Amino acid sequence: MRGNDQQAYDRGTSLFSPDGRIYQVEYAREAVSRGAPSVGIRTAEGIVLAAMSRTSSPLMEAESIEKLHKLDDHVATASAGHVADARKLIDLARQQTQVNQLRYGEPVGIETLTKHVTDHIQENTQLGGTRPYGAALLIGGIENGEPRLFGADPSGTPHEWKATVIGDGREEIQSTLEENWTDSLTLEDGIELAVTALGEYADDLTAADLSIATITEADGYRVVSEEDIADVVPDLPADADAVDDEEETADETDPDGAGDTGTEEDADDEPTDDDEPTNDE
Repeated sequence: MRGNDQQAYDRGTSLFSPDGRIYQVEYAREAVSRGAPSVGIRTAEGIVLAAMSRTSSPLMEAESIEKLHKLDDHVATASAGHVADARKLIDLARQQTQVNQLRYGEPVGIETLTKHVTDHIQENTQLGGTRPYGAALLIGGIENGEPRLFGADPSGTPHEWKATVIGDGREEIQSTLEENWTDSLTLEDGIELAVTALGEYADDLTAADLSIATITEADGYRVVSEEDIADVVPDLPADADAVDDEEETADETDPDGAGDTGTEEDADDEPTDDDEPTNDE
């Protein structure tokens, strides 16, 4: 009977169930949780946005996967969930930045922009003939010289964050952010923390899988190149081929996994650095 009761309420996008739930909004959140994760981090110097941008096929052009979007010189967004839904929200945000600049002659505030987007998202939970957006956004930028970071989910609720994640693997990634975030993080620290946190989601993470951007008062929006990512996180492989090369090198160094090949007479000798097997991984 309970299943039939739920079906009666989850067909409408604007109906509350008897226990106060809107099932279509919950389904939209589930769509977000199935998307590749995006991370936002507020540092003392600015905002760091990072996203997984791994292709689903080797035939797909990596450049065609866009998870980070510049909204204006001082503000940008990262998305997770349905790409088409996210694109509509991003277009709406870009229009609002232009309207604010034309109307008031100044950059739009980060909180003002976020609430404009979330108001639109919330309308779709009340109107018949529509459905909630199956996407979430992280909106970060500089407002009055201070970095600010907001999240917008399918319910249309805005929250301000010091560091957060949207998409798959949220529990593990958020735990890493909570354990390592501090007020004194530099921009490079923020990039390193973002890579470390996303590494909780993908063990074989490479620089090619990542899209990272920063927003600062001095430089505005800037995309971080793979080379710059490697400078900040030197242990991160450049791409999947680099991971394979490391594994092949390790196999060639010790093909049989024999390790120590010394005789019984050598067993009592103190080991030296030269005696240790090489492991490049």
